[in-house]
Amino acid sequence: MYEYEGLRDMFFIMLYGGATMMALVAALYLWLRSGNAVNREVESLKELRLWAAVFLASVAASHVWWSLLGTVWLTEDRVVRNIVAITLDRVTFVPLMMCVLLRMLQDRRRPLWPVAAAMVPFIVIAIVSIVMHYDMFEWYIEGYSLLLGLTFIIYYVHALRIYGRWLHDNFADLEHKEVWQSLLLLACILLVYVVYTTNEGALAIEYLAQVLTLVIIGFVVWRVETLQLLTIEETEIEDDNEDLPIKSLLVQHCETPKLYLQHDLTLAQLAQTIGTNRTYLGAYFAARGETYNSYINRLRIDHFKQLYQETLSKGLSSTAKQLSQQSGYHSYTTFATVFKQFTGQTVAAWMKDQ
Repeated sequence: MYEYEGLRDMFFIMLYGGATMMALVAALYLWLRSGNAVNREVESLKELRLWAAVFLASVAASHVWWSLLGTVWLTEDRVVRNIVAITLDRVTFVPLMMCVLLRMLQDRRRPLWPVAAAMVPFIVIAIVSIVMHYDMFEWYIEGYSLLLGLTFIIYYVHALRIYGRWLHDNFADLEHKEVWQSLLLLACILLVYVVYTTNEGALAIEYLAQVLTLVIIGFVVWRVETLQLLTIEETEIEDDNEDLPIKSLLVQHCETPKLYLQHDLTLAQLAQTIGTNRTYLGAYFAARGETYNSYINRLRIDHFKQLYQETLSKGLSSTAKQLSQQSGYHSYTTFATVFKQFTGQTVAAWMKDQ
């Protein structure tokens, strides 16, 4: 930003400084505060909180060195100035962003060392370019950045598909929005990258980049504080699993006491309740042509229908949203989607026919 119109625009300087301070404050908030302010009912991931804090600190640091380089340091050497500033971004902001995105996926711990290894070429290219005073540095670095970015996107989309299946197979509630929200964060960051790399000095582009930075900062804090910690406790596999009367146990421990109404009931929790393990119970459902989610949702939809019929017979007044919450659903939108999948009708159409 130091060689463009932004340095002569007071409002832009205020916006740039505001983005820097917001990133720093957000980093300190996530680092120093253990509980959530956005959603106090959510237990967030401590490790993700720390990674996000470091990531936001790198955003603030990036703003600092871009403003200092060229205005205070290396004012006469544009080539070295760009090499240093761009390389600092690539080896701090980029890998930390990748680590935050990977730590959002809770199905398993994915190794982060490949991310660090992928930064080595940036450093090598930068050192060679500085020694040779090579002004084609940006072409090489952008080419490698594009290759790295495409590789990460392909891997991350694949990882999200696995994570989505893990959510579907293990958690009764389908209100989890972790998958698309992670993609949204990735899209926002890529948009900022495109804005920066296509910036030819236009002040409007400079403004847009800072506005997008503010969006990312706010989104990261919100995502960290609303991403529910999802854990699955493994149970010991018993030798006599094949002899367990799973159907009877499900009726006794899940259907009769209405355990399926419990929010965020997991496959592992249900397995532990009936005295078997998650793997065997999942196989039991698969052998009968259904999934854990379809089993729980079928019970919940039947419960909703029963509640509605009782409401009508007693002449009481109650909304579909209220009854859906009593049937185990946090989100009415999710309930409506599941209801139509099971009945082939919308909630309103079904209720009208009763």
